Amino acid sequence: MEVPTPRLPSFFFFFFFFFFFTRRRHPYSLFRTLFVCMRVCVSQMEGNDLRGLEKCILKSEALHQYILDSTVIPREHEQLKKLREETKARIPKRALMNVPPEEGQLLSIILKVMNAKKTLELGVFTGYSLLATALALPKDAKITAIDISRACYEIGLPFIQAAGVEQKIDFIESDAVLALDKLIEEVKEDELYDFAFVDAEKSDYWIYHERLIRLVRIGGLICYDNTLWLGTVAHPPDPQAPAFVNRMRDVVAWFNEKLAADSRIELSQICIGDGLTICRRIA
Repeated sequence: MEVPTPRLPSFFFFFFFFFFFTRRRHPYSLFRTLFVCMRVCVSQMEGNDLRGLEKCILKSEALHQYILDSTVIPREHEQLKKLREETKARIPKRALMNVPPEEGQLLSIILKVMNAKKTLELGVFTGYSLLATALALPKDAKITAIDISRACYEIGLPFIQAAGVEQKIDFIESDAVLALDKLIEEVKEDELYDFAFVDAEKSDYWIYHERLIRLVRIGGLICYDNTLWLGTVAHPPDPQAPAFVNRMRDVVAWFNEKLAADSRIELSQICIGDGLTICRRIA
């Protein structure tokens, strides 16, 4: 059974009245929330169906399957596999939104190599990358996970609990920009994050970046998912592709250009999954 989609009136007015009464704390929150609500509702009404799209941009299905069969699936944690399969069964139209298992494996190794203990995650969905992160971190680590809706997270939560890592996670149901602004107000200089993983609204990636530069310590990493956007960034828009794919193509390409020109980071763009850009803060 798929997660029910909120109807426009209830979803819209809930956030309108909530932030109407909290606007003094976040002067820009009312406008921001209304904008996000409208964008989410438009996306829902479009009914984006991701089935049939291939997140791995390798053009050889056989090579991709070889990678999965040889080094990924045999090492995939039992609860990660169950979460992945449950997502596909419950939300088949959007199951592609989770990171692929080979990318989760890479994130796990990165976190262990850098000995991260405090991480941020923007965009949770059902929590595959979140669970991969939690499994890779030590027992005393903390993850701040932010998503506009808790509904999909609830699908993955039983597997997170079964893996014994729920205590590491602080889930915040909020627009990411508003949540980041609040964290900037609260987090002290000696409490900055070691690592951040971003898989949220692509059109807001640069807005997130400007805030994450203030929240992640010098030497820490910020990883952005989907930065090759189904391989479309290297080609003209495809009239046969879904409208949302073409719409985000230019947004992602623009973000990549902005990152490449940012002197505050070192970066490497990796051809894994749908493209992963790893940024190391140096200033």
